[in-house]
Order: sequence, then C-alpha cells, then structure tokens
Amino acid sequence: MSNQFATGKRAIAECDICGFRYKLKDLKPLVIKTKVVNLLACSTCWSPDHPQLQLGMYPVNDPQDLRNPRRDTTYEVSGTLANGNLGEGSRVIQWGWAPVGGSINPDQLLTPNYIRSTLYLGSVTVAVT
Repeated sequence: MSNQFATGKRAIAECDICGFRYKLKDLKPLVIKTKVVNLLACSTCWSPDHPQLQLGMYPVNDPQDLRNPRRDTTYEVSGTLANGNLGEGSRVIQWGWAPVGGSINPDQLLTPNYIRSTLYLGSVTVAVT
C-alpha cells in the first residue's frame, strides 16, 4: 500500500503571512492561544505563541474588597493630643506646603490645622586657631 501524500521534498508553497514563496518543508505552522491554526509562516513571519494572548484562559483570583468591612473606630478613639485638641486617630496626617484647613476662624472647627512652625534665632561663634 502506498502513502496517501507525496513526500514534498521539492514542493513550493507560499507563506500565508507575507506571500513569498518558500520550500514547503521550511514553513512552520502558527500557534495562537495554544491552538494550531491552518496557517504556515516563513521563518521571518513566524512568532511563538505569546502568553498575553492567553488572557482569560486561566482563572485569576485577585480580591479587592473585604466581605464584611467595619468602620474605622480610631477616629474618636485616639483621645486628645498634647496641645489639647481632639486627636483624629489614623487620619492625623497633615503634610505639604500650605495644607488645607485652618484658613480663617469660622473654618477652624471644620478643617483644623495642627501644623505649627517654630523658629529659633541665635548666634554662632567660629574660632579659627
């Protein structure tokens, strides 16, 4: 019984990507998303199956939320600060140049500003011997 197909030692075929002619044995099959598609490509046009094309094929567990979150109770828990003002717990961070808050007296209760600067001037004497 003979073979169903010819050996193709000298068979010529076109690259399905660029259209140039090559020997059939030099063309490689393309693989997209781990599936062999019915396309043959030359060595210039052929590229391996890229992992980014496989997005969505495998389950990804990336939780962002908590199931039963609770409110932040440290807002009132921290008590009073050393200067007598009510502390803000985990929200006591004020930083930056000219931070928001404490701009005028009516706003003092709504947006307090606890950042204070202290300046000391003095003199330094340098003796060279």
